[in-house]
Amino acid sequence: MLERYELETFLMLAEELHFGRTGERLGVSTGRVSQTVRKLERRIGTPLFARTSRTVDLTPVGRRLYEDLLPVHRQLRTALERAMDAGRGIHGRLRTGFATPWGGELLTAAADCLLADHPGCEITVREVSLDSGVRPLEVGELDIQLTAFPVREPELTTGPVVLRDGRVLLLPVAHPLAGRPSLGLEDLAGLPLITTEGANPRHWLDHHYPRRTPSGARIGRGPVAATWQEVLSHVTAGRGVAPGAARGARYHPRPGIAYVPLRDAPPLEYGLVWRTAADSALIRAFAAAVGTQGR
Repeated sequence: MLERYELETFLMLAEELHFGRTGERLGVSTGRVSQTVRKLERRIGTPLFARTSRTVDLTPVGRRLYEDLLPVHRQLRTALERAMDAGRGIHGRLRTGFATPWGGELLTAAADCLLADHPGCEITVREVSLDSGVRPLEVGELDIQLTAFPVREPELTTGPVVLRDGRVLLLPVAHPLAGRPSLGLEDLAGLPLITTEGANPRHWLDHHYPRRTPSGARIGRGPVAATWQEVLSHVTAGRGVAPGAARGARYHPRPGIAYVPLRDAPPLEYGLVWRTAADSALIRAFAAAVGTQGR
């Protein structure tokens, strides 16, 4: 039988394919990870990982073992979490919020999953506007919110990243840049960028709506929008261009809009945020459910 630390080390290394990152995530040394894997390979009688000086990859036997063990590990973890939840008493009302349609789908799926195990809870999911930032949390309208990072407010707790997506630029289809396979951040120079403001802090706005290109060229400012429908209307009408998520092309298809990848822009990252003072077993359970659904 595998010891728990052997199981977790093997599965983590199979995901990371990097001894250093695996050690960091497990909180142990790289040497401990290597020692555990070698011990497991000796017990099984064959290599599980193919190692070179630069790469780590699963062998066919390792791949098969990973595929067999992963669902078992998830079942064990779920069973333990349910037991701990029962001991902590998962109950109460939870108000959750999102600003994107894919975020709404994720929160709804997580709510259904959590309610299946804890039917006594009450979970509501509602949309918040682009210009509201994390203000609904700060004023007590929401208990937990899925939002685009970064979030740096000291009174808020941020969970791990649950969604990542590439960045695109929304342009009118008649725009000269709309036919390109991709664009760089330097191509934003002089373009009127549709932005949002409201309760969003300056550091967040600068991250998502830069004022200058990497070389220092000025990026223009177009209309201000509070909702995605306003953004789409402005782009269609040719009033400006807008940064967005790659998956937006599936959720907001428009005949008058082209979604062009921004090849050198960092990915968008989404995660859960809640007031530190309001932390609870229900919030933690919901965050875990969102993390499971977001994989």
